[in-house]
Amino acid sequence: MDSSIAAILLLDGATNGIIYGLIAIALVLVFAVTRILFIPQGEFVAWGALTLAMLQQGQIPGPVWLLALLALCATGMEVTALVRSGQTAGITRAVIKNLLLPLLIVALLCWAAPKQFPLPVQVGLTLLLITALGPLMYQVIYESLADSSVLLLLIVSVGVHLAMTGLGLIFFGAEGFRTPAFWDSRWNLASVTLSGQTLVVILTALILLIALWLISERTLYGKALRATAVNRLGARLMGISTTLAGKLSFSVAALIGGLSGVLIGPISTIFYDSGFLIGLKGFVAATIGGLASFPLAAAGALFVGLLESFSSFWASDYKEVIVFLSLLPVLLWRSFSAVHDEDEE
Repeated sequence: MDSSIAAILLLDGATNGIIYGLIAIALVLVFAVTRILFIPQGEFVAWGALTLAMLQQGQIPGPVWLLALLALCATGMEVTALVRSGQTAGITRAVIKNLLLPLLIVALLCWAAPKQFPLPVQVGLTLLLITALGPLMYQVIYESLADSSVLLLLIVSVGVHLAMTGLGLIFFGAEGFRTPAFWDSRWNLASVTLSGQTLVVILTALILLIALWLISERTLYGKALRATAVNRLGARLMGISTTLAGKLSFSVAALIGGLSGVLIGPISTIFYDSGFLIGLKGFVAATIGGLASFPLAAAGALFVGLLESFSSFWASDYKEVIVFLSLLPVLLWRSFSAVHDEDEE
C-alpha cells in the first residue's frame, strides 16, 4: 500500500465514519432518555434514502401509509384513554395533534410526489416524512412500556426492526437504489480526489451537530431532554414530561436517520434491508462511547469507518467480521473496569 491508496482509504473511511457517527449519536440520545436500545435506527437510514429515490421517480413512498396507520392508532389510543378518565374536553386537541397533522403530511406527499420537484424540495419532504414517524412510533409502541426493563424494551426493538424490514420490502421492493449526488464537482488534491458529495456530508454533519448543541444548551426542550437523560425520576418529579422527552428523542433520532440516509444514498446503493448493517456499525460506535458519551461515540464512529475502509483493502471478504470483532476488546475492558454492585438487582 502506497501513500496515495492510504489517503483514498482514509478519506472514504472518514466519510463513512461521519455517517456512523450520526447514527451513534441518535442511539446514545434515545438510550439516555428512554433506556431503549433502538435497533431500528438503521431502518430510518435506509428508508430515508429509499424514500428520496421514490420521490425521484415520481412515486408515492410507501412509508406515508405507515404514517397514516400510526396516526390512526395513536389517536384511537389517546381518545380511549381520555374517555376512560372522563377528560373528554381534550379529545379535539388529541385528534388535531395525533391525526390531523400526520394526515396533512400524507396529503402533501401524495400531492408532491408525482410533480417531481427539485432535489432540495424532495429532500425536505423526505425528512418531513421520516421525522414524523419517530414520535408516533414511540407513542404507539413504546410509551406504554416506558417503565419496563431494558431487556423487554430491547426485545420490542428487535421486533420493530423485523417489522420495519418486512415493510421496507413491501414499500420499496427488493431492488437497490442510488440517489443523485447533491454536488457533482471534484477536486484533485495531490493523489486524492475530493468529491462535492463528501464535502456535503462533512458540512451537513457539522451543521447538524452545532444545531443539536444549541438546542441542548439554549432551549427549554433541550434542557428537558438532558434532565431526563441524567435522572428520569427526578425530571418527572420536577414537572418534566418524560413522555414528551421520549417523543422528542425519537423525533431527533428519526431526523438524524433520515438525513443520514439522504447523505449516504449517493455514496452507496441502498436496499430495503441495508439499514441492519449500517445500524449495527452505528451501534458498535455507540457502545465504544458506553451508550452515554456523545464525543466518545463520534470518535468510535470514525474508528469504525477507518477500520472498515482499510479492512476492505486488506481483507474485503471479512471487513464486516473485523468491524464487529473490534467490539469485543471494548466490552471486555468495560466489563473489567466497571464498578459492580452486588445489590444492583
